[in-house]
Amino acid sequence: MSTKFYSLVLFVWVSIGLSLPAVANIQVHDVRLWRAPDHTRIVFDLTGPATHKLITLENPHRIVLDVEDTSLKTKLSSLQLKDTPISRIRSGVREGDDLRVVLDLSAAVKPKSFELKANDRAGDRLVLDIYDIDSKPAKVKKTVKQSSRRNIIIAIDAGHGGEDPGASGPGRLREKNVVLSIAREIETLFKADSGYTPKMIRNGDYYVSLKGRRDLARKYQADLFVSVHADAFKRKEAHGASVYALSTRGATSTAARYLAQRENSADLVGGVRLSDKDDMLAGVLADLSMTSTLDTSLKLGNDVLRKVDNVAKLHKKRVEQAGFAVLKSPDIPSILVETGFISNPTEAKNLGSRTYRKKMAAAIHAGIVQWFAAHPPSGTLIAWQKQAGGQQYVIASGDTLSGIAQRFNVSLALLKSQNGLSHTRIQVGQKLTIPAS
Repeated sequence: MSTKFYSLVLFVWVSIGLSLPAVANIQVHDVRLWRAPDHTRIVFDLTGPATHKLITLENPHRIVLDVEDTSLKTKLSSLQLKDTPISRIRSGVREGDDLRVVLDLSAAVKPKSFELKANDRAGDRLVLDIYDIDSKPAKVKKTVKQSSRRNIIIAIDAGHGGEDPGASGPGRLREKNVVLSIAREIETLFKADSGYTPKMIRNGDYYVSLKGRRDLARKYQADLFVSVHADAFKRKEAHGASVYALSTRGATSTAARYLAQRENSADLVGGVRLSDKDDMLAGVLADLSMTSTLDTSLKLGNDVLRKVDNVAKLHKKRVEQAGFAVLKSPDIPSILVETGFISNPTEAKNLGSRTYRKKMAAAIHAGIVQWFAAHPPSGTLIAWQKQAGGQQYVIASGDTLSGIAQRFNVSLALLKSQNGLSHTRIQVGQKLTIPAS
């Protein structure tokens, strides 16, 4: 072929290339949606960092998301929009190589968006949070703390959730699902107890920031915050359940330090804006009230650890301490329970069993009840029952009648007499009335 022919072909290809639109550099390779009680979260997984602009429109209500130099390589039609204010999601190309996503709404909302840079646990993401607007006027009501015989409030926190699955085990076992199951079992047990009100920090597959979990516990005016997790480590041989409290100085072991770093990085995966960070944390920790809170956390945690010891092997025989961000409430005793190593094949099998999860929940519940039965907050029904000699205690695995009598500082004979017992045999789940000491 002649040189002229090659030149003509090259000219044609160049001309075609110049006439084609530019190809976007960044791609949206996945879109995920979660529904929380007060908002809907949509996460756009990106192949790289991208700049975006958020626009809200009315009549009808719409949200417009423009993402520069980005193309959509996944389908939006598969997103589950039920129980969300979103009636339809559509997309298109804007100004040649920009992505435009339009969300048609059934009600007015408050949207917020932010970009998250890639880290060692997740890639670049664009997060859109759509907050519901409560149309009902707030009612002024008496707070739970004002009642003379109020219930003890237990804030139950299932770790991780939503786009943050937590640790993973064999057979696609996910920490977020395991701990939510255990947390719900704990909730069920406390609902059956007189004098207690359980409050779930999350009750579905959605993410709550670490600070948001503490804020919810404070909103509920909780007497205790218990966070449920499943441990993981690089070595499969690592095993055992643990109970942790906060440390303001340093971790009590290398494992505790490693675990705290892993759990504290959850916000990097769950997605938290810089404005959500607690800049005053150092000052809060210096508050004198923290001393009493930490002391209660350690002692209460020890009661829980002793009960857990009847269900699972312990990683450590004492309550450990580390700088867990989720435990940093200066006014609420807080513990974190690692229910086993999901990275250990044997313990992963246990965590995948409903029977084991129910046993673990019962142990955590029994330890908490044991503490509050002996140290009820003033003004609560449990405190009134203890003073009146009508305090109730539910028998847990490993309990003995003599041990219960010693724990509550009453004589064995009086305990038997109060409950009409002619022997010392007791059963798990049996309720005892503890006489006033």
